[in-house]
Amino acid sequence: MTLSLPLGALESLMLVGVRIVAFLVVAPPFSHRGIPATVKVMLATGLALAVAPRVATTVPASTGEYVVLLVGEAMIGVGLGFLVAVVFSAVQSAGSLIDLMGGFSLAQGFDPMTQVNGAQFARLYQLTAVVILFVSDGYQMVISGLVRTFDALPLGASLDLSKLGDALTTSVTGMFLATLQIAGPLVVVLFLADVGLGLLTRVAPALNAFALGFPLKILLTLSLASLTYLALPRIIENLTGRSLDAIIGVSS
Repeated sequence: MTLSLPLGALESLMLVGVRIVAFLVVAPPFSHRGIPATVKVMLATGLALAVAPRVATTVPASTGEYVVLLVGEAMIGVGLGFLVAVVFSAVQSAGSLIDLMGGFSLAQGFDPMTQVNGAQFARLYQLTAVVILFVSDGYQMVISGLVRTFDALPLGASLDLSKLGDALTTSVTGMFLATLQIAGPLVVVLFLADVGLGLLTRVAPALNAFALGFPLKILLTLSLASLTYLALPRIIENLTGRSLDAIIGVSS
């Protein structure tokens, strides 16, 4: 009994799988350490089996050319995944900004599960963003954007570095803007609290107002953080749309 496999289709399947795996390793929410590597490999294999029939079969002339194609697909997947990661890092940056202004950064630590180096709000916002992406089916939009890249960037095509640079610049700018939009109101309140404590110290030097600064700012942060936290679902939806536009813009 002889079993023959179509070499061209198998090579195309491997190339598609390499791009998808590289993307899932970098792009949220799939980059979360809570998702086992086995699940990522199974998801990438299933997506590769679904996408491979719609892509053109690429049969390189030699093994060296095939290795070059594998490396190129891995770079495309990493580049596209990094675009998505930059867009969604606005949520973690907003949490870190709130921690800094609210005094929670003194308890900063490293979370090996989420790979986040931050305090309480940075971890809370990052984990909430991952949960919202799965609950609201936002991850399906991210996957659909990845699948659409195979139409604009077929196997063997190279990623335009100029478009990637422009997309990264736009994504970083949007990240800072989204960070200020998320944490801006609370940061303004905490800044005014610092100004009020400074004026109180000038009026009554004997009163150690800054000794009350940390408890007061922590109280204000815990009281008002719910306002920004309730806006996270709409913010995550907006960021998902931006990440999809970034992926499509680079691959078009």
